[in-house]
Amino acid sequence: MGPLIPNGLIPVEWNFVIAILIGMAFGYILEASGFSSSRKLAGVFYGYDFVVLKVFFTSAVVSVIGLYYMDYLNFVDISQLYIQPTYLWAAIIGGMIMGVGFLAGGFCPGTSFCAAAIGKIDAMAFTLGLVIGIFIFAEAFNFIEPLFNGSNLGHITMVDILNISPYWIILIFTIIAIVSFVFSDWVRSKVKKVFY
Repeated sequence: MGPLIPNGLIPVEWNFVIAILIGMAFGYILEASGFSSSRKLAGVFYGYDFVVLKVFFTSAVVSVIGLYYMDYLNFVDISQLYIQPTYLWAAIIGGMIMGVGFLAGGFCPGTSFCAAAIGKIDAMAFTLGLVIGIFIFAEAFNFIEPLFNGSNLGHITMVDILNISPYWIILIFTIIAIVSFVFSDWVRSKVKKVFY
């Protein structure tokens, strides 16, 4: 039963090997999906291209259904999976900063590295800005630490917040994804002539 490494089914030495292979596969999928194009990524904000929204929604829905199905079959123990702690205000402020950067530069951190790896100059500039931002954050951390740690809600999930079955959340999330796909196609049909 998974997770495989914590349960000793795969030696811990394979941790980094598996991480590198997953990273390479993820980079390939980003590039194959067109995520190295800042025009395609920014298209979500301008309404002319929703591939990013569709790929991320699809991957999230498939992943969560797959995880809970494997839990049902006793291949994975959901209770053993690590959940990143929620730092509420840090996430809100960081999300706003990243959103502005995403809109202005056309990349998020992952896609900027993907595009920089294939030689795109704008992505290299964005990645340099990303490194500078990380340096500024690290140097200013002592000053912003009270804000960062003051909103720690712990390892919470939507199941904890709403106190309902995870299967209902998966169903609701799937319906939201389908509605988003239909709505995004409608929006794209209205603005396509303006951008092409």
